[in-house]
Amino acid sequence: MKADKKEVKTNAMRILDKLGLEYEVLTYDISDDENTDIAKGTSAKLGISQELIYKTLILETADKRYYVFCLPALFNISMKKARALTGASDIDLLKTEKLLALTGYVRGGVSPLGMKRPFETFIEEVAQLEEFVYVSGGARGLSLKIRPADLAKACGGSFASFT
Repeated sequence: MKADKKEVKTNAMRILDKLGLEYEVLTYDISDDENTDIAKGTSAKLGISQELIYKTLILETADKRYYVFCLPALFNISMKKARALTGASDIDLLKTEKLLALTGYVRGGVSPLGMKRPFETFIEEVAQLEEFVYVSGGARGLSLKIRPADLAKACGGSFASFT
């Protein structure tokens, strides 16, 4: 279902609406998230299996190229596989203090959709096994339920194995 007309739209939702893709907006309380794993907290608050909650991480190369990786919250990126996918010999997680300026999002609210500028995006291929996954809607306390193929279409992403 599409987002309710009365609710505030994020860039992520505007992109999905413009493409005519179906999604569901889920909100949850973030007041106690300071000392918890955000994805695990999201899972518990929404009553959704942790395997379906996807986090979005930004990796930066030594020569200032940026890549987006969207993966199940329980998984970790294999840097060896990330280097192979990007062709970068030196790649690491973007420092939190650079996140807002680069993407327009804060930690815990980074969506693979609607960043300040587009970056090459990889979605962990296991997403294709699920009917729906849940990604950040572009703000803390906001998740989007979306079909993996629609997510890839909306962010120009490709499925790959990198965990």
